[in-house]
Order: sequence, then structure tokens, then C-alpha cells
Amino acid sequence: MADNTDNLNSFRALALQVTCHAVNQATDRHEARSLMQNSINRLAQQIAASIAFIGFDCRLIVLPEYFLTGFPMGDSLAGWAEKACIEMAGAEYEALGKIAQKHKIFLAGNAYEVDPNFPGLYFQTCFILDPSGSIVLRYRRLNSLFAPTPHDVWDKYLDCYGLEGVFPVAKTAIGNLAALASEEILYPEVARCLAMRGAEIFVHSTSEVYNKNLTPKDAAKITRAVENMAYVVSANTAGIANIAIPIASADGGSKIIDHRGIVLAETGAGESMAAFAEIDLGALRRDRRRPGLHNLLARQRFELYAESYHQSHFYPANTMLEGEIDRKHFLQTQQATIDRLAQLGII
Repeated sequence: MADNTDNLNSFRALALQVTCHAVNQATDRHEARSLMQNSINRLAQQIAASIAFIGFDCRLIVLPEYFLTGFPMGDSLAGWAEKACIEMAGAEYEALGKIAQKHKIFLAGNAYEVDPNFPGLYFQTCFILDPSGSIVLRYRRLNSLFAPTPHDVWDKYLDCYGLEGVFPVAKTAIGNLAALASEEILYPEVARCLAMRGAEIFVHSTSEVYNKNLTPKDAAKITRAVENMAYVVSANTAGIANIAIPIASADGGSKIIDHRGIVLAETGAGESMAAFAEIDLGALRRDRRRPGLHNLLARQRFELYAESYHQSHFYPANTMLEGEIDRKHFLQTQQATIDRLAQLGII
């Protein structure tokens, strides 16, 4: 865990809902980088104005999923890596770090990132910058249908980063922070492994369909908060511009949920800073340390489930360790998994 000991018991957090300006139509890396910088310049203004409105006790701001680039549509793995993926110590992180430093905030977001340990691949990465502008948490999405994940290069990834690098938690002045990427809110094991390591606040960068009815992801946000006794700060996009999909397809519903499952703030569609609320770490910690039926975290009996997980093999690991991979690989691997589980009578 990264450590910062100047602790706060309460502060305000903001799930900042902004439009994603996609780079898919950029003709080369240079044009894509220019579009990313334009997005960062817009964010700098929006963040400054939001803090001025909310108050200077706003210490955590969460940005949507792939807010700098959008997602790949038709690009090869190598092509998207070259055009749209940022480097681990790249100029984009430096520019975002300056925003965090200027406003003395923790700034969380999500981007496609290349890693020199894994040439030819990229990872969808959740990051958190601290008020010094330094990255204090880097989490790579573990469940994705159309992008490489650490699980696809599992053995080598563990050699490089260890299990704590797979499930990182940053111990900071505003609590123990962890990240969930997009649809991973639907995977209870990811949040649980982070809670096992002390996570108190899940920052959730997403780009999803918003609906007046309860969606599976919204139900999962409440569930992850309750079962782990943790806050969820979930920032959705305000639409994705510059791609063929209608702009408002993923727009609205950014929210903050407390450790009891209560939605503290939520916004509708469009660019908005309305989803802000107080994070009361003192109350969360008192509830986590209070005996009783409500304390679901302290009542967990993980030994009950460990052997079932150990014996079960669904989607395989290490399928991208060798050779050049094209996008057909993802659906082919999933289909093979479905066929095998059907033969076993599991699905």
C-alpha cells in the first residue's frame, strides 16, 4: 500500500460526469495525442470550476472510463496500442498530475496503457494520482471480453508485479482507496479481494447505459457497497463523441453510494458535477468495528469457499503469453469455454 499519514475523517468526493471525445478517427499517434491534450485542457477547467462550487474540502474526483480516448472499434491490438495507449510515465499522466497538484486532490481515472514488460499488448488501467501529482495506485482491469488483461498473461504478470500488484490498495490521507473498472462492478470477487486488503472506497470509472429503471450495474454498485461495507464513487461518461455509436448511448447516472448502500448523490444525463457527497470515514470505520448482524465484512468465512474456487476452471489463464493475437481470439476463447462447461453440465 502507498502511505500518506495526513489523515482526514471526512471530505467531499465528486463523480465528475464528462463527455468522452474519442480518438478513433485520428489518422496517427500525433493527432490522437493532440485530441487527448484537448480533453485534459477541458478537464482542467471543469475540475477548477467544480471545486469552486462544491468547496475546497473536495479531495477526491473520479473521472469516467477511457475518458481520454474512447474504446477501440475495429482497430487491431497493435494499432490501438500505437494510436491510443499512453505510457506508464507519459505526458498525459504528467499533465493530469499537475491538475491534482494544483487543487490538492486525489484524481482517479481510467486509460488504455502500454507496459514495456508486455510488448504488443496493452491494458485498461485505473489510476489514482495524489495531491503531489504522483501515481499512488495502478490497477489493470482483470475481466474484459475484448481487451488483454493480466489474467491473459497471468504467470508473467505475477512474476512482474506479484498478487499485491494485481489487487492494489492505496493507503492515503483520505482512506484506503481501490479501483474497479467499468463492468467489473458485476464481479463480486474483484471488490472482495480488494476489501480483504483493506479497501474503504472503491473508485469506479465506467461508461455504461443509463436507465431510469434499475440496471444490473446499478444494482451491483449498491451490492458491492453493502457486502464490503465500503463507499462506491462511480463516474459515468456524458456520452461518447466522434464515433458512429449515438453520442448519448452511455450517458448519465454517476453516483456516490455509502457503506450502507444509500445513494448519497446522483446525476442525470449530460456533463455534470452534481454527483458529489461527503465521505464520512469515521462512520464507516465505526460500523466496521461494531459487532452485530450488520457487520457483513467481519462475518465472512472465506475458508468455506476457497476449495470450490480452487477446483473450478472456467475462462483459462495465460492465453496471450505467446504469438501475435488478433481480436478473434477473445470470442473464440469464450466460445471454447462455454462449450467445455456445457459438456461438463455446468451451464
